[in-house]
Amino acid sequence: MAVKIPSATVIGIEAIGVDVEIDISRGLPAFNIVGLPDTTVKEAKERIRVAIKNSGFDFPNGRITVNLAPAEVKKEGSLFDLPIAIGILVHRGIVDFKDVEDVLVLGELALDGSVRRVRGVLPVAWKMREWNLKRLIIPLENLYEVLLVKKNFEDLEIYPVTSLVEAINAIKGWEEPTKTSLDVISIDQRFEIDFVDVEGQLAAKRAVEIAVSGGHNILLFGPPGTGKTMIAMRIPTIMPEMELNEIVETTAIYSVAGELKEGEIIAKRPFRNPHHTISDVALLGGGTHFRPGEVSLANNGVLFLDELPEFRRNVIEALRQPLETGYISIGRVGYRVTLPAKFMLVTAMNPCPCGYLGHPTKECKCTPLEIKKYTNKVSGPILDRIDMTVEVAQEKKPVYKTSIIQGDRFTSKDMRSRVIEAREIQRRRFSDREYKYNSRIPPKDVKHFCKLSHEAEEVFDRAVKSLSLSMRGVHRTLKVARTIADLDHSNFIERQHILEALQYRGNLFN
Repeated sequence: MAVKIPSATVIGIEAIGVDVEIDISRGLPAFNIVGLPDTTVKEAKERIRVAIKNSGFDFPNGRITVNLAPAEVKKEGSLFDLPIAIGILVHRGIVDFKDVEDVLVLGELALDGSVRRVRGVLPVAWKMREWNLKRLIIPLENLYEVLLVKKNFEDLEIYPVTSLVEAINAIKGWEEPTKTSLDVISIDQRFEIDFVDVEGQLAAKRAVEIAVSGGHNILLFGPPGTGKTMIAMRIPTIMPEMELNEIVETTAIYSVAGELKEGEIIAKRPFRNPHHTISDVALLGGGTHFRPGEVSLANNGVLFLDELPEFRRNVIEALRQPLETGYISIGRVGYRVTLPAKFMLVTAMNPCPCGYLGHPTKECKCTPLEIKKYTNKVSGPILDRIDMTVEVAQEKKPVYKTSIIQGDRFTSKDMRSRVIEAREIQRRRFSDREYKYNSRIPPKDVKHFCKLSHEAEEVFDRAVKSLSLSMRGVHRTLKVARTIADLDHSNFIERQHILEALQYRGNLFN
């Protein structure tokens, strides 16, 4: 009689139930795993054999057949080690058949019988309610990410184990489910950096505050040493704290990517800063063994592309879909996945190859052809998807003097409070919509939510003609103006709001 142990695999961040079926029959000793396993799963045979023996149990000498169902779904990773080992021990009479009917098992086995952490536990635990399973056996190192699910699934019984023996005891009912709760986890939302560290650059800070308030994409350009990277790194410090559903979604992505440390939960807004040599697969995700890319790892946070023109053109162009839709669809041989990619894009670049075009004291040595070639690396369609273009110029006065004028208005604490107020206005406005921020207003709703006063409408009509704005440019300008109006607590977009929004549509090529 075949034994069936519930388990699961993960494709993208979507968990798919897998039944681990084990049968042991008479015949020459053999150990076969079928059901579309990858190399890692096939190699589990040797790990399981040695782990069972080193845990003090006898390994059967018969013909062992393991089937991972459904057979058409590709199985990857080492998370099937523990359920296969338990299934074999059920056949040996160590565990009763009925004890494994309602328990889902995940875990990698070491040769000494200890259990190691695996990827993708959080998405699996999130799906267990749909599968009517309430007992979960996982590696101890994966415990904290699963506690996020426990917050919404109180009936879930979690058994974190460190060895095969502990897993057997848990199945037999000799171990109590963990009493640990999410409340004991110290979630530190504090940052060691602050916008007060950035001396001067009041205009750039104002622009960043607007961008964060509405979730707008922003491009910072200016000569080296003006603080572009410093400003970008501090953007997460003024974003609102993550909500529970955002923490779960982002932590699930990091769990699948294998980037979670033991006891870690992603409770701070991610800030991803890939090098300009990154490939399109590393940026978007994919590969022979699927891994989320930077656009998904930046979900609910910031994706910062420093020295934008230095990125390969195909890499930059690949951002079009996630910038428009908030997700990324990846199709490869053997799988197709859709991942969330709701990030705020922050980019930075110099005005020319040497960086000193327009600098008040340093001479630019680039030829017009070199400058054109440099700026043309960023295509018009990509620039059209960036809501705000902001110059971070060289300060004319010494920076230690500008901070006296600045005062405390642009500390991260004060900026965040204004951002939260603006986002609360948007939350109430979009309470019956799927989107939450002004930047996500679809074209069909722009006229409804971005209402201009009579004076603002006259100014905008003239600007559209003189600047030759595309329809996307028109919509994005209106959405930025809507955010500026929200910061002013204004129901209508007034003349000053539209004028400020228009100045952020500056064209780098002029």
